[in-house]
Order: sequence, then structure tokens, then C-alpha cells
Amino acid sequence: MKFSTFIYLFTFLSSIHNYSQTFPIPKTSEKLIIDGDLSDWKTPFLGPFVIHNSGEKATQNTMVSLSWNDENLYIAYRSVDTKIVGKPQKKDSKIYESDDLVEVFIDPDGDGKNYIEIGVNAYSANYDMLLKCISPECGGWKTAMDFNIDGFEAISKITPEGFDTEIKVPFSSLEKIKNGGFAKPKTGTKWKANTFRIDYGNTTEYLALQDYKSQKFGFHHPEEFAVFEFVE
Repeated sequence: MKFSTFIYLFTFLSSIHNYSQTFPIPKTSEKLIIDGDLSDWKTPFLGPFVIHNSGEKATQNTMVSLSWNDENLYIAYRSVDTKIVGKPQKKDSKIYESDDLVEVFIDPDGDGKNYIEIGVNAYSANYDMLLKCISPECGGWKTAMDFNIDGFEAISKITPEGFDTEIKVPFSSLEKIKNGGFAKPKTGTKWKANTFRIDYGNTTEYLALQDYKSQKFGFHHPEEFAVFEFVE
């Protein structure tokens, strides 16, 4: 990697509690296999996640790391979990209502329209959803669970500490989303996004990499998403 861990850490620490935080996504030349095994993951991890609407410390730690190449966005999570709640389920089940899982929301332009939500539980059950609108200004809550990201991959692996998750999102599929702003990124491109976890263990907690000031739409606050910048 050409990316400096020191610069990465400095950027992260200096941005704490400034809305919106900016996190770099380093470019990778590694051949990444989506198998839930993070022993070969080279990009530094961000976190730990905090309670999404207060910034308070979570009961169990969650860390996330992102990288990219010319074809794909890659996301990895490490989730400490002493009591995993969930089970294998069919594609596009509403696992966010019942299972411990990690999520990512991506809305490049942050306008709250035509953005994506992805969720994966500890057993690799997953969904990919298109959020067409979330507010009254654009016609009220409109989602499409039948939306599919071509070439999408997601695998979780249960570990002694909890579960690890790897996700691959092809840019070519995102570019097909109308009025979403998902142009194929290049070095310097910035997207609005946030990463999350729902932990249903002994105490239900809704966690985020960047917490919110607003509380109206739960996790759905694209205007307060972090800024992720694609870097070399």
C-alpha cells in the first residue's frame, strides 16, 4: 500500500465529532477474496462504532475498513459479539428486524434520494436495497428491496470473538442507478456514506461509525453521513 498509516490515523483523530468526518479509502493492488477471513486484509480499520444518536461507547466493539480498485469497493467488519443473534436466511430477508448484522449506506451526493443500503448478518444472510426517497419533500418513504447489485458478494465468518464480514460492491452495477450520483470513482472522488451495526445481544444497540445529531429517521441521515474519499 502507498497509503500512510500515520496520515490515516491523524486524519481520523482530527475529525472526531466534526460533521461530517472525512475518511480516506485507500486503493489496493491486493487480490481480495471474499470469504470472511480477514487475515489477509491490509487496510487499517476505523472505529470503534458508537451509539448512533449519542456518540456514547458501545457495549461491544465494531471496526470497519474500506478499500477499492478500479472495479470494486471492498468493505470489511470486525464485530465483537458474545451472544450472536440470527440464523441463515434467504436473500433479501428483513434481517435488520431480528438479527445481529452490519450495514453500509452509500449516497454519493447526500441528497437522500436513490441511495443504497446493504446488510449482512453473522451467517452471511444479506440484502441490498435501493432507497428512492426517505422524506416528505420527495414523496415519503419509498424503498425497493427487489433491487439487486450485480456481482455483489458478502460473506461472514464466526470467530472466537464474534464475527467478521467481507463485502464486494462492483462500481459497474452502481453506475446503473438513475439519479444516484454513482459515477465510477477515481482518485479524489468523495462519496457520502456511513457504516453501521445492529447488536441485538443482551442490550439492543444501534451503532454507527459516525453518530448523528438528528434522530428523525434512525440510521437514514444522508446529510450527516461521513465523507469517504477515494485515495491512492
